[in-house]
Amino acid sequence: MQTAQSFQITAIARPALAPDLFAQRYGVALPKAMRDEAAGLSWDEFLDRYCPTTGMIALGQWTARPCGAGLWRYEATLDFDGRSTSFVETATGPMSALTAMLHDSGAGVEILDFHQFRAGAGMATVVHCERDGRRHWAAAITADAAESALRAIVAAANILS
Repeated sequence: MQTAQSFQITAIARPALAPDLFAQRYGVALPKAMRDEAAGLSWDEFLDRYCPTTGMIALGQWTARPCGAGLWRYEATLDFDGRSTSFVETATGPMSALTAMLHDSGAGVEILDFHQFRAGAGMATVVHCERDGRRHWAAAITADAAESALRAIVAAANILS
């Protein structure tokens, strides 16, 4: 003969997830570490902290031409505190070229994490970078994936300079 069993289900409280302003706006979640760090910020505060468009370093002209064998020739102008400097780098991609240019100028950053995804009609790039033992997240949203990556790296260089 079977006997009836009874049990009680107890709900376990989960910690509240930090609101992700980026996901609310674009439908894609930020990396967890950045999402946690940005919790509680308004959209304007998020842009000020992670997406600076001004600073000591500015990206000017940028061109890319294929060289063959997977290499590209990148020509760029970067402004450092208003002084324009021209660079030419041969690299496998724009991020590699830009980080070499920044390094050659004494403003190098190491990219620790890289994330790129659609954001509305454009592309968003989120990078976690380090310079001289300091780390910071940076981001950029533009119409083009390569430009978004370049601008996110410049934002990181400005934040960490």
